[in-house]
Parts: sequence; structure tokens; C-alpha cells
Amino acid sequence: MIYIHIPYCHHKCTYCAFYSNAGRREEQQAYVDAVCEELRQRSGEQSDHPIRTIYFGGGTPTLLPVELLSKIVSTLRNLFDLTQLEEATIEANPENLTSEYLEELAGLHFFNRISIGIQSFNASDLKIFNRAHTPSQAIDAIRNTLQAGFQNISADLIYGIPGQSISIWKENLQQIFSLPVTHLSCYALSLEPQSILWRQVAAGKISMSDEEDVLEAYELLLQEATANDFAQYEISNFCKPGMQSRHNSRYWNRTPYLGIGAAAHSFDGKCRRWNVADTRHYIHSISNNESYYESERLTEIQSFNEYIMTALRTTVGIDKSALPPIAARIFDKQFRPAVEQQIQLGLLTESATHIIPTHDGLLQADGIATKLMVDE
Repeated sequence: MIYIHIPYCHHKCTYCAFYSNAGRREEQQAYVDAVCEELRQRSGEQSDHPIRTIYFGGGTPTLLPVELLSKIVSTLRNLFDLTQLEEATIEANPENLTSEYLEELAGLHFFNRISIGIQSFNASDLKIFNRAHTPSQAIDAIRNTLQAGFQNISADLIYGIPGQSISIWKENLQQIFSLPVTHLSCYALSLEPQSILWRQVAAGKISMSDEEDVLEAYELLLQEATANDFAQYEISNFCKPGMQSRHNSRYWNRTPYLGIGAAAHSFDGKCRRWNVADTRHYIHSISNNESYYESERLTEIQSFNEYIMTALRTTVGIDKSALPPIAARIFDKQFRPAVEQQIQLGLLTESATHIIPTHDGLLQADGIATKLMVDE
């Protein structure tokens, strides 16, 4: 699997703490050249395996003209075995998804999944977030995407927005389920350090929603998803039957992947690697054959803890056969007693093959994970 990072945005959303910048056309061209060069340099890392999923994330990949996206796509086709490619996703914002742009994107005959950052259909919510699109643009974007021939459409929504009533959240859900989406990612608003929203809250300009209101919104999400034939397969992710994100699901299984571009992360099964979070530094280093990344080798305990943390966020839970080797040594003395305690609290259940979070367990997944993790 391959992740391509496109770190360009028109402007910063208030909740976002990810690296991004505006990126003039000249820099975008140089950046795409650097991405293609990194793909060439690292193609040997995936030479033994056909690529099954590719994900263009950001930032806003659809800020790039299709001719620049085409250059990356051509490089991927030339360097990697894509004969078994199942899913190629590109993230997008509604204001970019005009009929003309989508027609050009479809003409690449490459992407088969579009993930659209809607966040809300409410104008007040969008203003709080400093989003560039209007509610009507969000609706048009989804319809335009289907009309352009893309059948696999994912949308993102956020709940727990300051000032968002439960009735507004219900209207958002009713709107999204009335549209031709096959996948839905819904996130509780989190306060990311150094984001614009974080500074606004610290200055007393905005107050975050109460925990009770966030929980009520989440319960409504579960009800509406079930009523509309969307199955939950991870804390924040829901889909029509068989339409889960194959790429993201592989992250949760700790499948090795290449991360290409500024600020992108990679994982080879033993080591994690991350590129410099600066487009100019990245472009310069690639062009001059200089170092542009750092890496670390994970210990057995780190690998174990990572798997526990990600698995407990899914409805499948922990696959006992997939536990890292260290589990055999700590299973009876440390892991088993911790699991038993969570089962008694009604937060986990257990089958012959899996340890699975209950409804309440999913709500407390991160907290449960910390109790099952092992200290270094």
C-alpha cells in the first residue's frame, strides 16, 4: 500500500494541526517532481508485492491540477505492479469538485474512490471551522462525483462543534444519508494543540461542547447509521455492506506501507519513518540527494502496544493470532488479567479467536488500550 501526501490547502481550518501550506503553482510543480523522484528512489521497497491500495491524502489533493496528479499516477504505473490494485482514493474538498474537474479526474482511469471533507451542512458550523465551501456546494459535490462515474464516495462529518445543537447534528445526518455516499467517517471534534481552535479556546473566545452532548451526538449517529444500512467497523467509520476503506483498514492491521511526500510516514513492519514536514526542505533535499527523513526501529513492546491501540478501535477487535511475539511471554501474567478485568466491567467480550470491544468498550477504546498495554 502507498500513501501520497499533498500538503496544500487554500487556507487553514480552525481545528487542523496537520502540516499544510498554500503552495503557489511553481512550488506545486516542483513538489510533484520531488514526489515522483521519491517514488523512484523507494520503488524497490515494494518490489516484491503487488500494490493493493493507494491513497492521496492531505491537505487537499484536489487543489492540484489534474495534469499534475496525472504525472504522479503515471509514475506509479511505471514503477509498481498495480495489476491487483483494489482501491485508489483521493481526498477532496467540496469547492474543488466541479463537474469539469471531476470529468478530468475520471479521465485518468485511476481513482475509484473519492473521500470528501464535508464536515457539516450547517453554515454556522462551517464558519466556525473557516471552511471554504457552502452547504449547497457540499451537496453538489457529492452529486457531481456520482454523475462523473465515481460509485464509491466517502464523506467526513464532525460532531461536538461549539454551538451545534443535537437537532443540527440530526439534520446533518439526515442530509448525508439522503445522498449517494457509500462510506461515512464521523469524528468528535478534538482540540489539537497549536490549532487555531485551540488558541481560541485558550483565549476564552469559544467553549467546547460538553462531554454529555458529544455522547448524545454519537448515540444518534449509531442509530441513524443502523437505520440507513451503514455498519460500524471502527469507532469513527461506517459503510454500506462491503464498502469499508480497504486502505485505512490495513493501517489498523499494521500492514507495511510507503508514505511519500513532505510529512508522510512509512512503516515496513519493524521501523517507522517520517519525512520532513516542510515542502521547501523536502523539495531541496530530494533534488540534491540529501537526507529528508528520520526513522526509528520499534521494540517488541512498542509493536505490541501499537497493535492493541489500533485493534481496540475496530469492531473486529484483537485477533489473538495476530498478536506480536512478545504476547506469548506476557500473556498469562500481564495481558490475561487485564483482559479479564475489562470483560468483568462489560467493556470487552471474548471468542476463541478475538477479544472484542462492546458498545461501551468502543466509547472507551483508548482508555482500555492503556490498561492492556505493557510498560517498556
